[in-house]
Formats: sequence, structure tokens, C-alpha cells
Amino acid sequence: MANTMKGPGIFLAQFLGDEAPFNSLESITKWAGDLGYKGVQIPVWDARVFDLEKAASSQTYCDEIKGICADNGVQITELASHLIGQLVAVHPAYDTAFDGFAPEAVRNNPKARQEWAVAQMINTAKASRNLGLDVSVSFTGSLAFPYLYPWPQRPDGLVEEAFAELARRWKPILDTYEDHGVDVAYEIHPGEDVFDGATFEMFLDALGGHNRCMINYDPSHFLLQQMDYLAFIDIYHERISAYHVKDAEFNPDGRQGVYSGYQPWLNRAGRFRSLGDGQVDFSGIFSKLATYGYDGWAVLEWECCLKHPEDGAREGAPFIADHIIRRTERAFDDFAGGETDKSALRKMMGIE
Repeated sequence: MANTMKGPGIFLAQFLGDEAPFNSLESITKWAGDLGYKGVQIPVWDARVFDLEKAASSQTYCDEIKGICADNGVQITELASHLIGQLVAVHPAYDTAFDGFAPEAVRNNPKARQEWAVAQMINTAKASRNLGLDVSVSFTGSLAFPYLYPWPQRPDGLVEEAFAELARRWKPILDTYEDHGVDVAYEIHPGEDVFDGATFEMFLDALGGHNRCMINYDPSHFLLQQMDYLAFIDIYHERISAYHVKDAEFNPDGRQGVYSGYQPWLNRAGRFRSLGDGQVDFSGIFSKLATYGYDGWAVLEWECCLKHPEDGAREGAPFIADHIIRRTERAFDDFAGGETDKSALRKMMGIE
């Protein structure tokens, strides 16, 4: 049977809140199912919907979580550990900003915070396996990103050592994911050391081509960097095991461009939009992924600077469903074909 993408799914992180229906797994999955979503991507850091430590140690708890989702017509697509993966590698410039991602007990203590993050990444591998999931999504963290622009001139070896250290931190984690049969699909994202194809290759090389180092494909981040996001699929399709469906637009002018002048999201040249409101060529993307047989989930990530999130979610499910291509199992011109043999082929070419 030809591979067909699964979906639509929705990443719950941007919708969770303290008011119903967004404040519990039971109510938010019912909300998502009623909108037409078939899957939910669960952020492991939000205790309103998920207890990561319990999921890592209790099959019974994981069966209960799956049951809640199934009762509301959805599956779990992946566990998302972005805010935890971020803490595996934090440049000191970001210590204060990222401390909020960690529990109070390890704040203002980079070593303890990093050790906590590694332990939680391991728990995510165990929880994924208990839930029957083969893929999780995360961030790499960053050690070199403050030196993104080569001024002042970077000393020789700085970037290479940053990626070597990043790999030293991640390889033992990825080895554990290998043991549990789970991918880490990194969202390639500015602010992480892995923010484009070139940096992904550097990371993968430093990891010795690790089997579990994969990609969470999100075209919005590539459009804002003015990359060819369709060619990216051609190059890296064998490493794509997750897909965030997120739109964006880039409108440079005489005042700002890719860096967007420190402006708030509403005033940036590059900004995220709800599906269909931006400039991403989703027909091209879904076609490319279908061509290469991607059979993972298509998951909405909503981060629009204009539209209300509930409207974005409501519009997102049919948008994704309409773009998923059910792969054909036969060629369109099979009806015109006939049986041939080698002698007939040679005869067609005038070969005696």
C-alpha cells in the first residue's frame, strides 16, 4: 500500500490555558476532536495535560492517557519536549531568559538545570515508548547562536567546538532513544544552534550520523530566513520524521529585512501567520512529502500574530485535510498498457 500522511494533528502547547476547554487533557482533546483533528501533539512540560515522570514509569498511566484521547476521537501524534531540549545546551547569555523553563529548584544553577533537562529527555524517551510512539519532537539548545553574525570576527575553531560540545551532550541521550526505538525530530529553528540545513549537517556529522537524529520540518522558519524550503525536502527527506504545518510571511521594505529591526511580531518584516494567510506554498510541500513517501503526521502549530487562536485552529483542520495527498497505488495510464516481453521490447527499438 502506498504511504499516505496522517492528519490533521494539532500541537496543544499554544492553546493550553487555565479556562475550559483548554485546561485539561480530557476537555482539550474533545475540543480538538470536535474541530476535526485526528491527532494531538502533547507538550511534556505542561502538568495540566501530562505527567512526564509518571508516563515514563507507568504503563497503566500511559494507557489511561491514550484512552482519554481515543474517547475523544484523537491519537497522540508525538510528545513534544522543546522547552526541555532547549535546556540541554544554554549559552550564558540566555541563562536568565531560559531559567523559567526549569523548575524553581534548579534555577540560577546551570549545571543542575542541564542535568535536570537530560533526565527529562530520558523520561520523554521512556514515555514515548510506553505510549507506542516512534517519534518525539524537540530543540537542540544553543551554545554558538550568540555568535551567529561573524562580527566581531569569530576565532578559528569556535563553531566547531560548539557543535562538538553539543554532540557530546546529545549523543548519550540519543543512544537512549535508540534503545527505546524513538526518534528525536529536532525543530530547525533560529535561536537553536541547528537553525538551517548547513547547521543540521554540522550537528549530524558531530554525532557520527546518529540514527535517531531526525528533523521536525517546519517551513515557516525557512521562509523567514529566505531559504528554499522545497529544496530542503529534496535534500533531507530521509531525515524528516515529523512535520509542523505553520504559515509565515516575509515582507521586507526600506526599513527592515530578515532581522526585522527588533520589532514586535506584529510589525516585523517576517512574521508567523495562520494557515492560508501567509506565503508558504503548502501544495508544493505536501506534494514533495508525498513524493518521498512521508507517512508521519501533519501537525498544526499555530503562532499567528493577528488571528485569534480559536479561529486559526478551526480553519487549520480542514486546511490540512484538504492538502493531504492520498498516494495512488497505480499509474494514471495503466489502462493503456499491455503485456510485453524482451523480444517485443527489442523489436520496438529495431534491434534484431
